[in-house]
Amino acid sequence: MLRSRWCQGPAGDSLSERVAAKGTDSGTSGRRSGPLIVSVTDFTSDAYRDLPGITRHGLALRRHWPRLEGAVGMWLWVAPWARRCGSVSVWTARRALAEFVRLPEHVAIMDEYRERGTIRSVIREYETFDAARIRRDAEAWLMSDDRRERR
Repeated sequence: MLRSRWCQGPAGDSLSERVAAKGTDSGTSGRRSGPLIVSVTDFTSDAYRDLPGITRHGLALRRHWPRLEGAVGMWLWVAPWARRCGSVSVWTARRALAEFVRLPEHVAIMDEYRERGTIRSVIREYETFDAARIRRDAEAWLMSDDRRERR
């Protein structure tokens, strides 16, 4: 599985400042107080030929990230040999995640590719931000049989 680097959102700014003061990388360590919502998505494309377009659209949507209210940060991931891709996104509240899902750009991507594969997702709550733990939990779900259950 290939993973993008951490893309910080505006709600991750306070975390970034605290972590920078400690001399660590906000993408792999550090904690943010308060409950967080983590969304993990897993799209399996029916055809390899759709992966470049899905990836291109995902990267374009990622450019909005630094301006999305309630966005702490996210990673994109792809497993090209399995025709799978998705994201792990961290939010301050379910409302912020719901607003992202309704963005016209997100709706357009879903409309274009929804019938060209299978999408699965899971939403989890965390009391504190621990990037390494979130990433481990997400990867475990993505590699488990549980990912086959629609959540």
